[in-house]
Amino acid sequence: MKVMVGGTFDPLHDGHQMLLSRAFEIAGQEGHVVVGLCSDAFAKRKNHPVRSYEKRLQELISFLQRCTPQATWEIEELSDRFGSTLESSFDVLVVSEETIKTAHEINCIRHEQGRPCVEIHQIRCVLAEDGKWISSTRIYRGEIDRHGKLISS
Repeated sequence: MKVMVGGTFDPLHDGHQMLLSRAFEIAGQEGHVVVGLCSDAFAKRKNHPVRSYEKRLQELISFLQRCTPQATWEIEELSDRFGSTLESSFDVLVVSEETIKTAHEINCIRHEQGRPCVEIHQIRCVLAEDGKWISSTRIYRGEIDRHGKLISS
């Protein structure tokens, strides 16, 4: 099974790790996962600082190698929110609650183009110890760490 997943992944936190792990679970042993990583230009839309593409790429590769997923994988640079999802042949798109709307938009565009729609698998966002989502924005604000632990001020 071919699975696609994407993000800025900065910093790579527990929510991202769950998203990526789920993509590999769905792909299975014989599967393939395409991980889209936002380019520097595309990442500028964020409301917090974002490290360079190269630094994020190295952290992502390191995480994937540590996890030793059984499926094969590749990383592609995303210059927009669709990446290659509109023209690629794949089976499943793994998204979070934050990006589900984009997944539905991808399927609408694929349908309009006469391409088959893909299965969308949405994971729940991982909660920090205060019950709110773990997010890069909250980490950069100094509210929580990568694991959702509250940082005392």
